[in-house]
Amino acid sequence: MKKISLIAFVSILVFSLSGMAQQMNYKEFTNQEYWEVVSGRAAKIVESMDLKDAAKEKQVQDLIAAQYYRLNGIHDTTDEKIEELKKSDLEKAKKEKEIEKLNAKREKDLAKLHKSYLKDLSKELTAEQIDEVKNGMTYSVLVHTWDGYLDMLPDLTKDQKTYIWNALVEAREKAMDAGSSKAKHAWFGKYKGRINNYLSKEGYDLNKASEEWHERLREKGIEL
Repeated sequence: MKKISLIAFVSILVFSLSGMAQQMNYKEFTNQEYWEVVSGRAAKIVESMDLKDAAKEKQVQDLIAAQYYRLNGIHDTTDEKIEELKKSDLEKAKKEKEIEKLNAKREKDLAKLHKSYLKDLSKELTAEQIDEVKNGMTYSVLVHTWDGYLDMLPDLTKDQKTYIWNALVEAREKAMDAGSSKAKHAWFGKYKGRINNYLSKEGYDLNKASEEWHERLREKGIEL
């Protein structure tokens, strides 16, 4: 095996780091104060994953922080344009049409960003680890809600469980791109409404099931 010279090694290292910098494009993140906020948020997610690789932890943290930063940019820019439209002298019908266009563009931009983000994460993490990132970005609402349904309705069929799980996974994908904690929870609330409607059609009395579940929890000394 040939020995590599120190100069060659340094050159390769510099080239590699340069490639990473170009991939992340740190010049994009001009608001240093907000970058530090999202970096701290991302760090908490990465710390919970126990990756045991300092270089990978830093790379994943930066990817998550960049995603938060870019999401914020899309939402803020769109919301500002919508507010300007609302204050304009345009006719109501025209305002609504323009706002509809802006929201459609928002969704298109979010979908594109979502896809590229998951692609970048897949270069660093396994599918299971990516799920950990998704849960971290959405306060693990999927996990808590899933566990709640299973505990409240222990006799769910396989098909019913599949429906619930798929709905919550879809909700998580939407919630990941939301611009605030309230908006993230709203996505889960929307999909929980769909799940509850589905279960009602399947013959479940959810009000009764919820009351009985809470009673079982109280008996165990657990309050929701």
